[in-house]
Amino acid sequence: MNDGMNDGINDAPRTLVVRLDSAGDVLLAGPAVRAVAAGSSATALLCGPGGEAAGRLLPGVDDVIVFDAPWVSLQPPPLERPGVDALIGRLAAGRFDRALVLASHHQSPLPAALLLKLAGVPWVGADSEHYPGSLLQLRHRRAPYRHEAAAALELAQAAGFSLPEGDCGALRVGAHPDTAHLTGGDPYVVVHPGAAVPARAWSPQRAARAVAALAGAGHRVVVTGSRGEEALTRRVAGPHALDLGGRTALPELAGVLAGARVVVAGNTGPAHLAAAVRTPVVSLFSPVVSADRWLPYRVPHLLLGRQNSPCANTRARLCPVAGHPCLDSITDEEVIGAVAALTVGGPRPEGAGRKAAA
Repeated sequence: MNDGMNDGINDAPRTLVVRLDSAGDVLLAGPAVRAVAAGSSATALLCGPGGEAAGRLLPGVDDVIVFDAPWVSLQPPPLERPGVDALIGRLAAGRFDRALVLASHHQSPLPAALLLKLAGVPWVGADSEHYPGSLLQLRHRRAPYRHEAAAALELAQAAGFSLPEGDCGALRVGAHPDTAHLTGGDPYVVVHPGAAVPARAWSPQRAARAVAALAGAGHRVVVTGSRGEEALTRRVAGPHALDLGGRTALPELAGVLAGARVVVAGNTGPAHLAAAVRTPVVSLFSPVVSADRWLPYRVPHLLLGRQNSPCANTRARLCPVAGHPCLDSITDEEVIGAVAALTVGGPRPEGAGRKAAA
């Protein structure tokens, strides 16, 4: 390894990877984490509460540290000194030699870098458009419109870390449980109707119509959702689908997605979890953020969504356009065709050979 790193495993650095966002963001950091782990004697992940479960699924992570960062969280807590002091103490106890701060292109890594310096981490690297002073020892510039997973890996490579031989850099998670007792043994398609950002998901009534249409086209449908989304999944599943809302923690959800022929989901964590278990994804992609950066990574997928809608690139959390046209105007025929195009050995409904609209 370069940049002062030693080759011997006993001399390899103790490294911290920081990704303070949600589960999907942490999953996209996976290739970078594996590169870091290949060149480190120990690798820890600092993440937010929403990313903790995903972090514990990532290969290469030895320890997970959780901090609800007020500059990142969708429901930011107040910045209180006892919590910050506790985090700094935990990081100092980790005796990290190096840290990489992974952040989305619109975020600044410098608040996290400041805390790392206060914890005594001597070397910190990050992508940064802002002058970092002494906070960063590696100020890297990401390529424009780079996918988040690729950008994170390129930062790790700039720091001297490389993926191990044979690792292609796709998303990956560790072992997940067999979930046949939840889904049954017959082939199925998953529809995941929820998202932490409502603008990135179908309206409940549109999702329910899609489930009914898929069932009518001959697909067995399984509807998934996290705890707290039981009312949503019950409405969307209706009499046409198996409702697993609230019944799967992230490891079990990985098992359900791994067993599916196709997953239909918005730009949200389960879409990236599906990519990590190598299941094709019909991506219901609202253009409030760039598809270039956030589509399912290195897995067969088709994008559905009106990318020229007025909400494009607004980063809106709630749809600013009446009727949610970017997603709710997707037709049943488009959904059925996209699922059929990605399904191997499943039913071939009428129109299956057509390209999904983008």
